[in-house]
Amino acid sequence: MAAHTINEVIRQLEDIITTSTDTNSRLGFFAALYHKVTVRVQEGILNNEFEDGPRMEKLDVTFANRYIEAVRQYKNGQTPTGSWLVAFEGAEQSSVLVLQHLLLGMNAHINLDLGIAAVETSGAQDIRLIRRDFNAINDILGALTGEVLTEINRISPFLSLLGLNAGNNESILIQFSLTNARDGAWRFAEELSEKKGADYTACIAARDTSIRKLAVGLLQPAGKLIKFTMWIIRLFEWKSPRRIIQALYTAKRAYIRVSALPAV
Repeated sequence: MAAHTINEVIRQLEDIITTSTDTNSRLGFFAALYHKVTVRVQEGILNNEFEDGPRMEKLDVTFANRYIEAVRQYKNGQTPTGSWLVAFEGAEQSSVLVLQHLLLGMNAHINLDLGIAAVETSGAQDIRLIRRDFNAINDILGALTGEVLTEINRISPFLSLLGLNAGNNESILIQFSLTNARDGAWRFAEELSEKKGADYTACIAARDTSIRKLAVGLLQPAGKLIKFTMWIIRLFEWKSPRRIIQALYTAKRAYIRVSALPAV
């Protein structure tokens, strides 16, 4: 069943993490990261860090339900959105790096799901009223992703070969930027907010097709050099999904103050 509160979201994410750990499934990688984001949003709501706590909870729950439902569909043999399908199918491949798994999850969830969640949360109100909450979720995700990268460097000690900090044009990160994703997701939300009926559905389908292509690029980067580099990295990366999930799930979570986020 869909979650109705942020507490229910957290419990369902923990269920995904537990099941993934028990079954040694890579589906738990993104769930471990997303759990940290959701817990941090909950803390911000309790500490009155957002302009409208109830609205932020509604946005967070609506947003999370799209991921939770996609996981449920995939496990039940149904077909989720194309963006999520590529991510989940990637979880079946042992050759995919931990970093790629997380990027594939963020790609589907930010580039597609967040815009839809923003529109559904806004309802008949002006979509611009939710812009600050929209940015806050992105900023929390970005901050925690940077923190988790530290843990990934322990899981994948040769990850620096991708040149993540050197602006390497062949880095898979060049294909996915949180800032670009946020801006693109907001433009999508604005466009979608103006659609109704069949046009609304068609707009989502067109966006999913576009984001699925980006997912395929993240899963299968072009170029012999980067493919060889990723093969080398994979040789030295931890092999046990269970161990990786536990490392990501239990990694220390820094406290990011939402009140410090810049105004729109």
